[in-house]
Amino acid sequence: MEPVVIATWPFGRTAVEVAAKLLASGTLPVDAALAGAQAVEDDPKVNSVGFGGIGNSIGTVALDACVMDGKTLDCGSVAGVENIRHVAALAKKVYEKTPHIMLVGKGAEWFGIQNGFPLETLLTPESVAEWVKNRPKKKNETKGHDTVTVLANDGKGRLGGVCTTSGLSYKMPGRVGDSPLIGAGLYVDDEAGAAGATGVGEEIIRIGGALFIVEQMRAGKSPQEACELAVKRVIAAAVRRGQHPARVAFLAMNPKGAIGAAATQGTDFKYAVARGEKVEMLQAKEL
Repeated sequence: MEPVVIATWPFGRTAVEVAAKLLASGTLPVDAALAGAQAVEDDPKVNSVGFGGIGNSIGTVALDACVMDGKTLDCGSVAGVENIRHVAALAKKVYEKTPHIMLVGKGAEWFGIQNGFPLETLLTPESVAEWVKNRPKKKNETKGHDTVTVLANDGKGRLGGVCTTSGLSYKMPGRVGDSPLIGAGLYVDDEAGAAGATGVGEEIIRIGGALFIVEQMRAGKSPQEACELAVKRVIAAAVRRGQHPARVAFLAMNPKGAIGAAATQGTDFKYAVARGEKVEMLQAKEL
């Protein structure tokens, strides 16, 4: 089996290209996925991840991320981090350097400083101009929710995954979505599979999205079937609250390299896939 990498959204193409080259050279899947995600964090043209992200309701960029190794179930997470660009790498340091899984806010920032992460502004002139131009007129109204989730398989069944985001644009200060939550935005287990999410995090958290998908694969469902079941669960949860389903999407991969993706109606979810040297963009099924 060839190594396989999948990542969310058109900008995920950058992530899978970087990760696939590293997998081919023998890099561990979690490290390959991390490098791919970091390439997107560094791109100021991607306004929903890392450097150049659109700020919250007061104009501050606060980043969230998590990382998980499917062999060991080692995982790390950070949330509400300001002034540090590479939060996915910082999340990995959490499990490497501490007995904990999640650090937030100033505590995560201090931990980053202690581990050599430079402090820098995450705003760019372009992102500030975008923030001003599209600022909502209504209080607590949010816009935009793209996340980069990267799932990697080394071709031998070892899995790794990363999820990183600047969250909903114009969100309330302190708001945290699914992206840094192990079991919601990301879950990876070599014995069953890997899954990740993108979209309105509150709805993904509500159903325990990524872990739900992995457990469906553990029970024998294909990655595609598992993703579709998760979307149906999101829809059912919205109906119970008398609401229209939010835009969410899921990606999944099993240890054999089979993949799946599904989204709610209107999400227009495209994702990138690299198998060996071949890279392509695919459109997820909407339900």
